[in-house]
Amino acid sequence: MTSWFFDPHYQEPVVTDSAHHQFQIRAATSADLTGIAQIIAESFHSQHGLWGWAFPLLRLGIYEDFRHRLSSPAPHHVCLVAVDTNSTANNLVGTVELGVRFADSWIQVGRSFPYLSNLAVHPKYRRHGVASGLLISCQQVSQEWGFQDLYLHVLENNYQARQLYFKLGYRVHQVESNWNTFLLGRSRQILLHKHLRADSTT
Repeated sequence: MTSWFFDPHYQEPVVTDSAHHQFQIRAATSADLTGIAQIIAESFHSQHGLWGWAFPLLRLGIYEDFRHRLSSPAPHHVCLVAVDTNSTANNLVGTVELGVRFADSWIQVGRSFPYLSNLAVHPKYRRHGVASGLLISCQQVSQEWGFQDLYLHVLENNYQARQLYFKLGYRVHQVESNWNTFLLGRSRQILLHKHLRADSTT
């Protein structure tokens, strides 16, 4: 099957929010790598404090990670980006990855399942429907691949993200706990699941 990763013509209808921003969701291309790395680095790593000096290295690592996946895509793997169509620079404002994983202890079944990761939105564009649009696009791609279920992880203390996922119909499948989480005082990961109906758009 052809990978969506290389198809720059794949695009979803424009998503419009109340602030008159318009976003187009499409498959990522190599030209998007710098923007993807920046958005993910800003979303998951601090540029300040003790580890602020490491931010450029983390961003470079993310860039190289994505460059590798872009050049050697798996059959069922796609990176989607949201682009601000009102911007003359065609600004990239959000991204998400969707892939297929195989039998795992999370879901305790001997079959493959679609897994969503690296959902990130530029700080200036949050709360404008970008994340929802990306999630809905992933649901559509999953169904086109022949799947009716979708999984993702969220940190227990990420209340804003959890609220968004629950609003879109995701439910708790498993709360993960291990000694590292307990000893280091880290937030637990929650595995969320959504069953996709044939007519599901939310």
